[in-house]
Amino acid sequence: MSKEIITGAEALMRALKEEGVKTIFGYPGGSIMPVFDALYDYTRGEKKAFDHILVRHEQAATHAAEGYARVSDEVGVCIVTSGPGATNTLTGVADAMMDSTPIVVIAGQVGVGVLGTDAFQEVDLVGVAQPICKWSYQIRRPEDIAWAVSRAFYIARTGRPGPVVLDFPKNAQVDKTEWKPAKVDFVRSYVPYPTPEQSAIEVAAELINSAKRPLALVGHGVELGGAQNELVEFIEKADIPAARTLLGLSALPTDHPLNMGMIGMHGNHRYAIQRSRHWYAIHLRKAGKEYTSRYRQLRDQQVHKVGCGCCGRLQGLPPCHHPSSQQEQPPRVARLLCRVSSAVGG
Repeated sequence: MSKEIITGAEALMRALKEEGVKTIFGYPGGSIMPVFDALYDYTRGEKKAFDHILVRHEQAATHAAEGYARVSDEVGVCIVTSGPGATNTLTGVADAMMDSTPIVVIAGQVGVGVLGTDAFQEVDLVGVAQPICKWSYQIRRPEDIAWAVSRAFYIARTGRPGPVVLDFPKNAQVDKTEWKPAKVDFVRSYVPYPTPEQSAIEVAAELINSAKRPLALVGHGVELGGAQNELVEFIEKADIPAARTLLGLSALPTDHPLNMGMIGMHGNHRYAIQRSRHWYAIHLRKAGKEYTSRYRQLRDQQVHKVGCGCCGRLQGLPPCHHPSSQQEQPPRVARLLCRVSSAVGG
């Protein structure tokens, strides 16, 4: 069987197709032009695989990808150029990280041979994006494209969903390689679905059973994990009133007798929060910081986090092809709530 030799830009299109991508948001530029040339052939004719949405600003591309990801339950994808085009995406990347939205940002970059020389529209995107995304990586060789794209989608959609940034130098776009599809379903340094120990479940149940004036604070993770029914079962059994964050509003019926409404800067029921001695933060980010900072004068308040879902960010590691030790598991928010609920006294 003869080898199929293609450009890196063509390999990127095939890798995205392998991941089931249907819609791409983008804005072209010089350093990403080979990719857009390849994309043109994949948006029409017999090779049509994608719908490309041309935006008017790179930040709009990331926000559009976020919206697409939320309504489609798929990973949003956007393609932009280097330098200012890449840095314009960072607000959307940070927003996707905060709101647990899976997107993959692919940005052009100057060739590897001129990196570090202050070349035209050169920015260290991997370094800039690293603190605000799950993984940022620079694809320096066309041989690594299939692996890097598969790994990016795996990290973006598993565990706590979030953004991944791929920096794509121009030499890797135009150089040629043999096409070999890749499938990443395991990363040695990444545990998307940690299993809580039974002893931790028992400690949580004991805290709930012995709590005075408890209050549950429900976040976006309940929605992401589809654990609405398990949440209702939990708060009803424990008889705990529940407040919600802005992104957790849909996690609990508005007419439920234990629903305390939304809290926070624009929320209500602050008296209930001030009077509560035990908070149970159920799948929301930074529960002990953002929602308790204004009530720190209440020194006897205790905040307990239940499944905050914060998976660690990954450093830019070189390619490593380890065999999968486990199959990908679905989110375990509902199972965690069931385990806590079963241990709580009615």
